[in-house]
Amino acid sequence: MHRFSLFITSCAAVCLLLLAGCANDAKKSAARAQEQVKALAAVVREDVREVRAGLPLGAAELAKILPAEGEIDAPTAREALEKTRNKIQDLRIAKSTFFALVAPSGIVIRDDQQQDRLAGKNLIEAFPGLTAALLTNVVVETRGSMPEAAEVRGKPDGQWVAGAAVRTGPVARALYATGWSWSAYAYRLENAVRSAARSAASAPQKEPLLYAFVIVEGDVYGAPVSPDVNARAVHDHIDVAKLKEGVPIQLELEITGRPFGLAAELTPDLGASVAIAVLRSET
Repeated sequence: MHRFSLFITSCAAVCLLLLAGCANDAKKSAARAQEQVKALAAVVREDVREVRAGLPLGAAELAKILPAEGEIDAPTAREALEKTRNKIQDLRIAKSTFFALVAPSGIVIRDDQQQDRLAGKNLIEAFPGLTAALLTNVVVETRGSMPEAAEVRGKPDGQWVAGAAVRTGPVARALYATGWSWSAYAYRLENAVRSAARSAASAPQKEPLLYAFVIVEGDVYGAPVSPDVNARAVHDHIDVAKLKEGVPIQLELEITGRPFGLAAELTPDLGASVAIAVLRSET
């Protein structure tokens, strides 16, 4: 009986140590996730800056390249898109998943992707906010959802899109549009945060598990191969309406028995009620 009591006492002690270790890991992960989400917020600002600075320059360049009159055919549009992006540094390094030349009617003449999934589709119908770009000389940013612009299969996806008018005098000859899908952008952020973690780690350290997400109002978008259970955890624990600009938050949580740290921060450059999140677990 005495030996059995010692066994039970030992087991309880081991369990307490394991629980304490998990709590410490979650606390450490949450603190590091907050540091990483702050760094990613700066990445977002720069990514959006590239588009805002490059798009009007690209539109002006297209106005020089494109024929002044008549319909613009697809081969001409494709060549003009390629030349323009190669000439403008900010556009050359932009993280966009597509660039497109759009007729004033809203129909995409050509995009720069190999499969050209957007051609013949009405971009302005999917993103009505782009109408303002045809009426002004400013870059217009908006968001919405267009199946042909999705970068993930079997999951919902949406897009952030920006547009600038290509003008011949006062007349809008076309719309120069670009953007990225939320899932593709989450993948871009996830690669960035993992690369930073590898660079900061000393040789013997194991890499942590890291995931990045974009939260748009109540919807959570992760990289295409990101586990759904992680996205649900972010959805259940982060309310964008309660976040304050410039004030990242951190939380400790458990997912499938594993301790994680979760951090999130608003990213107003991507629009109202948009935030990014980092989910981290030490290995």
